[in-house]
Amino acid sequence: MTEGTRPEGSLADIPGHSGRDAVVIGGGLAGITSALALADAGVRVTLIEGRPRLGGLAFSFQRGDLTVDNGQHVYLRCCTAYRWFLDRIEGTALAPLQDRLDVPVLDLDKPEGRRLGRLRRDALPVPLHLGRSLATYPHLSLAERAKVGRAALALKGLDLADPTLDTQDFGSWLTAHGQSARAVEALWDLVGVATLNAVAGDASLGLAAMVFKTGLLSDPGAADIGWAHVPLGELHDRLARKALDTAGVRTEVRTRVTSISSDENGRWSVEVPGETLHADAVVLAVAQREAYDLLPDGALDAPEKLLEIGTAPILNVHVVYDRKVLSTPFLTALGTPVQWVFDRTEASGLRDGQYLALSQSAAQDEIDEPVAALRERYLPELERLLPGARGAHVKDFFVTRERTATFAPTPGVGRLRPGARTKASGLYLAGAWTATGWPATMESAVRSGVSAAGAALSALGRPRPSHLFSVEEAA
Repeated sequence: MTEGTRPEGSLADIPGHSGRDAVVIGGGLAGITSALALADAGVRVTLIEGRPRLGGLAFSFQRGDLTVDNGQHVYLRCCTAYRWFLDRIEGTALAPLQDRLDVPVLDLDKPEGRRLGRLRRDALPVPLHLGRSLATYPHLSLAERAKVGRAALALKGLDLADPTLDTQDFGSWLTAHGQSARAVEALWDLVGVATLNAVAGDASLGLAAMVFKTGLLSDPGAADIGWAHVPLGELHDRLARKALDTAGVRTEVRTRVTSISSDENGRWSVEVPGETLHADAVVLAVAQREAYDLLPDGALDAPEKLLEIGTAPILNVHVVYDRKVLSTPFLTALGTPVQWVFDRTEASGLRDGQYLALSQSAAQDEIDEPVAALRERYLPELERLLPGARGAHVKDFFVTRERTATFAPTPGVGRLRPGARTKASGLYLAGAWTATGWPATMESAVRSGVSAAGAALSALGRPRPSHLFSVEEAA
């Protein structure tokens, strides 16, 4: 099926099809997931997206001969829902996982010069799998390493179902558990800023505990890192569109929903320019502010809470050199404004030189800085970090900015995040900002889509596809 066309005939005529209709509003990972799950259960689905492509905030674009991701996205082995999504769109081989967690950490603040450490795991049970890495981590003193181990055990003992965790900030908890400013910088924030998009002092203890307990303290391989070896658009747009087409989903891009409403029979009307779509179920899989604007009266007890969910930016700095300057797929750094550096050369289609992407989370202080100022700051830092960059010619330098990249994981945000079900029968919410228990990640988005589809299928009296059960159980 081509973009914007309707499947011929009626899916209600296909054996096993319910004759039920659903409209999914939003073509990010949450919306794509909802649409696929509903279609797999025999529901006739229309997916509406305002942008000219699918993928939400994880997408690609062209810059000359380069195919550029708007930002570097990774996932972990514990991200079971996103891994299901990759498998569902036949993209798993294009975004492989590390065989074993291994993160190079380069410290530029050492008096003796650059010093390399590594965070990696052994083939041992939790928590011994990280024991050797922590014991030999050169960026902390022996005393700091011992205190990190004790804090990790205390973190492992927290009950994620305890609502009081969400009222506390992670930084204060770390201080109360003996963590020095250096330990926070060199370990806790090294992981937390990248996953939470906030420094420890600005992050909910509940969300931080979830990240560390699930990623580092649940299963030995839980934190193994995966990332796309192709442009994100290949996964989240082309392959996702192919999967939707095969499932019989009508996909409309460049289409804005102007209003949604229900009648006395519980049927929904979704207004788009030039057409009214009718449905038994609607999944609203858009950002929280857009959801607020579209929600009908009475759908939530306190819809204004959606407007209280803050946002946090991510800045990405892109540098193309005339030669290879980084010998590893990625690294992270201390003692420099640079956070994480990824080699995107092959994925972008670059034939000569090397293309590096710097992912700068919690970038409130830099998100609106001019490109010239960012160039002046980051090129010298890359020369400090990568000796090979000192004699290299910079062929291109540009930035991408996502000012509302994620919801802000501040203390108290948990009480603001709604679940999939609303008070309006047949209307469901999806998005990484909903109550998934996860911070704003690709995993959270997919989990929200699964939850919304599961709730809709229950109300429609449709059995869930068998593969959906395993995802819901993992979620």
